[in-house]
Amino acid sequence: MATHKILIADDNQANCELLEAYLVGLPCEIEVAEDGQATLDQVAAFHPDLILLDVMMPKFSGFEICKKLKSDPTTKSIMILMVTALNELGDIQRAVEVGADDFVSKPVNRVELLKRVENMLSLKHVSDENERLRQYIERMEQSRTP
Repeated sequence: MATHKILIADDNQANCELLEAYLVGLPCEIEVAEDGQATLDQVAAFHPDLILLDVMMPKFSGFEICKKLKSDPTTKSIMILMVTALNELGDIQRAVEVGADDFVSKPVNRVELLKRVENMLSLKHVSDENERLRQYIERMEQSRTP
């Protein structure tokens, strides 16, 4: 039974298939988007917990998508793992500046990817639980107010 939702966003079908194959053992539902616009559409329809986001895509780059999602209150809690062939220091800095939660370089190492995905999904779970508790406490405090 799938407990998490992961969106793989990459314009290269072979990369998508490889990432999907790497994740096959995890308890998650996986969807794929082939360009920047499809990624935004899938986020709205699928509501992923984590996005494996390629940097170089048509229509919108991974940087643009990340910045847009992290600046929107309804999507800012989605974990974003940038997957890129770019490994220049400036690219890593730009990924951090637009709000990426982590990044991994291509070619992707299976063990590294799985560990990062597992860690990010754990963090997402803890973050979601904290938010639920915060909302519960807020409701309790409001119900006590005369």
